[in-house]
Amino acid sequence: MSAWAWILILILILVVIGLAMAVKIVKQYEKGVLFRFGRLEGTRDPGLRIIIPVVDVLHRISLRIVTMPIQSQGIITKDNVSVDVAAVAYFRVVDAVKSVIVIENVTSAINQIAQTTLRNVVGQHALDEILAETDHINEDIRLILDRTTTEWGLQVTLVELKDIQLPESMKRAMARQAEAEREKRAKIINAEGEHLAASKLGDASDIMMAHPLALQLRNLQTLVELGVDKNTTVVFPAPLMSTIGELGTFLAREEAAAAANAPAGDDATTAQGQVAAPEANGALAPGDTTPAH
Repeated sequence: MSAWAWILILILILVVIGLAMAVKIVKQYEKGVLFRFGRLEGTRDPGLRIIIPVVDVLHRISLRIVTMPIQSQGIITKDNVSVDVAAVAYFRVVDAVKSVIVIENVTSAINQIAQTTLRNVVGQHALDEILAETDHINEDIRLILDRTTTEWGLQVTLVELKDIQLPESMKRAMARQAEAEREKRAKIINAEGEHLAASKLGDASDIMMAHPLALQLRNLQTLVELGVDKNTTVVFPAPLMSTIGELGTFLAREEAAAAANAPAGDDATTAQGQVAAPEANGALAPGDTTPAH
């Protein structure tokens, strides 16, 4: 093969390499930033783009939202409690030029500033506030990060506290506090129930005082309920016992009245017997010569 053939092959290879270096594809979710001889030439939209090899440099910047975990930070809270807090941040590039020119490594920079902001914001709150007001803390961290990263062409869309690790002693203390709180609520509910029950029982007693038969019916209903389980023990309520006593008194009165209304013959016979007795007492005893006066 002659020298001209080798030169032609070499030229073809260089052309292929040049075309490969000149043709660039910018994806739909990207924005191209073009530099020519080191100077900014502008941005390139998604699609097929041709650049001058060696002279031009095209940086393709993703505009999608990036999920960045913030590693756990050891923090001393406002009330001097040591906690480990981890979070996650979501951000995206809104200005591709600034993200390339203003700062060298966007991801590393926002990760470092996020860790510092997390420690500063959480350290300004007490433990109870951290556990109860996470939404407020998340918003504070997001606003601080957003103000800081706006100059870098970024927008922080969301920050969430992901994990809060407490010391074991603090966990036990909080468990005891929660248990005491539940016991307090249980006692309050029980007391309220007793109060309502006493009020209803008072209303029921007023109704039974106005209608005495209602109490007897209630006693009979209680006896029926006791007999459902086939119990061999019979329980008589106190009001029923008093009723039985009154029935006995009534029967005694009836017997006394019957005895008072006995036939008159029986009364005469009884009277004659009573008169004969004094006469017998006035008779002379044998051997006695003095009559009785």
